[in-house]
Amino acid sequence: MIQPNIPETGMPRVVIVGGGFGGINLAKKLKNAPVQIVMLDRNNYHLFQPLLYQVSTAGLETDSIAFPLRGIFKHQSNFFFRMAEVTGVRPEENILETGIGELRYDYLVLATGSTTNFFGNKIIEEHAIGMKSLIEAVQIRNYVIKQFEESLLLKDEEQVKAKLNFVMVGGGPTGVELAGAFAELRKYIMPKDYPELPVSLMNIYLIEGSNRILNSMSEHSSAKSLESLEKLGVKVLCNAVVKEYDGKTLTLSNGETLKTQSLLWAAGVKGIPVAGIPQESILPNGRIQVNEFNQVNGTLNIYAIGDIAQMTTDPKFPRGFPMVAQVAIQQGGNLAENIVKMVKSAGKGLKAFKYNDLGSMATIGRNHAVAEFAGMKLSGFMAWMVWMVVHLLSLLGFRNKLVVLSNWFYRYFTFDRGTRIIIKRGAANIVKLRQTVVS
Repeated sequence: MIQPNIPETGMPRVVIVGGGFGGINLAKKLKNAPVQIVMLDRNNYHLFQPLLYQVSTAGLETDSIAFPLRGIFKHQSNFFFRMAEVTGVRPEENILETGIGELRYDYLVLATGSTTNFFGNKIIEEHAIGMKSLIEAVQIRNYVIKQFEESLLLKDEEQVKAKLNFVMVGGGPTGVELAGAFAELRKYIMPKDYPELPVSLMNIYLIEGSNRILNSMSEHSSAKSLESLEKLGVKVLCNAVVKEYDGKTLTLSNGETLKTQSLLWAAGVKGIPVAGIPQESILPNGRIQVNEFNQVNGTLNIYAIGDIAQMTTDPKFPRGFPMVAQVAIQQGGNLAENIVKMVKSAGKGLKAFKYNDLGSMATIGRNHAVAEFAGMKLSGFMAWMVWMVVHLLSLLGFRNKLVVLSNWFYRYFTFDRGTRIIIKRGAANIVKLRQTVVS
């Protein structure tokens, strides 16, 4: 049995799979605990996903929203990181199978996050574009700019429209923010960089299957968001579901068709379970059923937190908690307390997880956002300022905060975006690349 080069310290070993919000907070909270922490991730950085859409629309560079995992824990002596792919788990042996060998654990925590959910539609999955990784965001940026460049070579306006029709599916925060960012590209960047292309040739559509966007927020915030998007020229289509898409023509449930070569999918996410977890604990959407202590049903010492975990013990959230960063962060902190209790007092007095909803927010381009917290509902410029402060403070690392703030400052006063470059050829192969990344 090949073992990763991790020292045996004699302390209980907590293995964390995933360096997202939940995994990081869990590891931080265990800094002074009598345990050895081993974190595994396929990447060696933490990705701040809430700003991923700004990378894809040339607003920020990649290193602005990524921070090295080793840098986060450089002063934590009980922490070890290994970059690895997890392939399975053998619960009866307390063994985690990885691409770098088999790893023994005393406590295993799955914080693997989520991936794009195409709801089983393989045809759409083949042609649509997801946005869950840094590589995908960069390739989307390459692809979008490439569409503009290639449009200059065409004389037929219908062909140009097909290239410059950008369709976002999913009216949640990600879809709304993407649509707003693309609308800003059309309003501020396209006339300067591509004066030969009439702005009227570029259209932005936001498609939502329910009767309103931002369903997780109040009707007031939903209406304000719709108003802001329409002012930016985004065409919002509610009560519409994508039925077919062959890479060129999009067919909706209401019979309407759109000519587009760019379908960005933000209609849902699903969990990424690990092979070996009891099948009865894995739901159709890939999430893992856990009890009120985040313990995976049917196991003794395996836990799941964040997007991958489905906890239905709270009557306020009968369908599980929302798949947002705050849930993962809070679950990581609560599980850290319980692990310490299990190590020190044989599991006496374990604390059930209670979610403290700190609010929701979404930005819709320049000077426009909606925010709900502490019983307040904000919209417009004030909500936009709150959104910026919250996201800036949530970023890891002083340098990242400074870089993002300077980028926002520059963009606000110059109406410009400084990362409009294609840094890799073959951007048209984005769908194949996405499938490789996900698999």
